[in-house]
Amino acid sequence: MQIALIEAGKVLGGNHRWSWFDSDLDDAGRALLEPFRKSEWDGYEVRFPEYRRQLKSPYRSLASSDFDAALRRELGPNAVIANRSVTALDRGGVTLEDGTRISARSVIDCRGPQASDKLTGGWQVFMGRLTRTAKPHGLDRPIIMDAATDQHTPHGNGGAYRFVYVLPLGANDLFVEDTYYADRPVIDRNALSSRIDHYCQKHGWDGQIVGGETGVLPVITGGNFSDFQNDNRTAGVGIAGSRGGFVHPLTSYTLPFAVKNALIIAEEAELSGEHMTALLETRARRHWRRTKFYRRLGAMLFRAAKPGQRFLIFQHFYRLPQSLIERFYAGNSRFGDKARILIGKPPVPVFRAIAALLGKGKALTAEKEKIG
Repeated sequence: MQIALIEAGKVLGGNHRWSWFDSDLDDAGRALLEPFRKSEWDGYEVRFPEYRRQLKSPYRSLASSDFDAALRRELGPNAVIANRSVTALDRGGVTLEDGTRISARSVIDCRGPQASDKLTGGWQVFMGRLTRTAKPHGLDRPIIMDAATDQHTPHGNGGAYRFVYVLPLGANDLFVEDTYYADRPVIDRNALSSRIDHYCQKHGWDGQIVGGETGVLPVITGGNFSDFQNDNRTAGVGIAGSRGGFVHPLTSYTLPFAVKNALIIAEEAELSGEHMTALLETRARRHWRRTKFYRRLGAMLFRAAKPGQRFLIFQHFYRLPQSLIERFYAGNSRFGDKARILIGKPPVPVFRAIAALLGKGKALTAEKEKIG
């Protein structure tokens, strides 16, 4: 069977870093990612104003450069078509920007998410920086969430929950990301860069900047998924990735769901384009139903908690058992898990929480705004 993997940029996956918990994947998923060079840790840390906690859940991270290298090696040089944009696609193939036509029995669209007035929510806005420190930084595990930071938000995003994310990628290599659960999709590059500077200086991490990335991701709290699928549907073309709705609504993690889809697509590779399209649409609808709880939590985060107090939701959550937290990130929360998350002293006022759940929320239609 022949495969053509088309990428608009020079590097498969662009300039990005994907991270996940080992518990997000089953044995088949771990085996699929075995050929990819990645960073691995046996645990991680979280920090909040009231406490710090170390958890033993293994954590993984994959850079797009390593993603690119492994795919080219595994698929072979003739399978990858990079630095070429697609101008049109249909059930019979794709057309490239130079007019080249590539015919295919099955076409799957895995491009990034599109703004949609059929979905509601907020935004995860971030800037990450890779620094080679002048001396060993001393971290032996990631800091997944350091919310013991100033919750005052940069100009223009309307209020947010802020935390810093730190990955020790080598003895002298640190990836530091300033992240916001924001009401608006605004990246104030100058403000975020200054905040990363301040955070690194506070911890004594001086060195040379060798890379970085920025991003704006939707955090989905509700909407009409059937209408969303109708708006994005091209007859006979399958849709996967975040464009197809395969994302954790609250954390915006995508890799675990992409791995599961990849395994299913490989298993059903002989399907026609129409049948593959139907399979992926059915899986997307099932995923939407299964992740309803996380959208409700997102609604409380954005519409019930005041921006400066949003960290209380996560501070409450990270007091819970490690196994519950693992199932939460994997999108596999049990009924009892959901009760444990909601029971106890509420991190937001009850009446505001009820109003948030009953409200419609803001449509995810705004274009990505970038200032600074």
